[in-house]
Parts: sequence; structure tokens; C-alpha cells
Amino acid sequence: MTMIAYSDALNTHPVDVVEQIAASHAWDFEREDADEISISVAARWCDYEVSFTWLPEMEALHLTCAFALGVPERRMAEVAQLTARLNARLWVGHFDFWSSKNAVMFRHAVLLPGGTLPESEHCERLLKIAVEACEQAYQAFQFVVWAGKTADQAMENALFETAGEA
Repeated sequence: MTMIAYSDALNTHPVDVVEQIAASHAWDFEREDADEISISVAARWCDYEVSFTWLPEMEALHLTCAFALGVPERRMAEVAQLTARLNARLWVGHFDFWSSKNAVMFRHAVLLPGGTLPESEHCERLLKIAVEACEQAYQAFQFVVWAGKTADQAMENALFETAGEA
């Protein structure tokens, strides 16, 4: 994967790359301002709200992939336990619980120092990693929140590898 320098004269922006991806997939998106885009991505378990935000002071492109969970207060501690266990398994990014929106989100940031611009393949891969992580963890969160399972039970029952085909 290569990074290319962008030119201010061309008005190229890291979020422009993401907007082109969203448009090419015909995903619904909203460009709040020059530094942020929100995309709705339909997947197997739910629709995910994916946001890319350019943080110029850090020279970083921040990705979040969120799904509404509706966590009752009595289950929040167990959701925190599950989040910690899931994060221990991840190599890229991490899960977080956004209590003000009652949403679970996957987060990751990519540093783009010196005016570098990610190629579309780079952003597509980041988006794919985020959605796959959420898809894999979605049922575990549901087990904890709605079935009253512990984080350990959710990990055991929802996050297992299958072999072969039925």
C-alpha cells in the first residue's frame, strides 16, 4: 500500500477519498463539513454508522463504526467487561462504549503526516476491518445486553471459529 502526497492547489483532502468510496458503492452519506463524513453501511446484523474525521492538528484520519445498542444501566458493567475482552483479541483498532449515545463503536486512527493522502484501497480496507469487527462482535453484545449473559459466556457462545461447511 502506498501513500501519495497531495497538493493544496488541487484541493485534495483525506475525506474526499472516503467520499469517492461512498459514492462508488452508492452508500448513503452526509458530509458535515470538509473534515468529516458519515456513511450508512448495511451489513448482516444491522446498519452501521461509519464516520471518518480528519484531525488536522494530529494529521490523523479517525474512523468510527457504531451501532445502537440500547444498554440498560444494569448491564453497563458487563458491556465494559465484554469490550475489554474483545479489545484483547484485536490487532487493529478497538471497541469503545459511547454512553451519551448508548452505542458501541469500533475506533481506529491512521496518521498521515506531512500532507500524505491515503489511497482509496487504504480507506476501503479500514472500513472493511471496522465492519467485520462489528459484525463479529455484534451477537456477543446482544448476548450480554438482551440475554443477560456474562462477558465470558458471550465470548464463549458468540465468538467461535467454525470449520468446514454444513
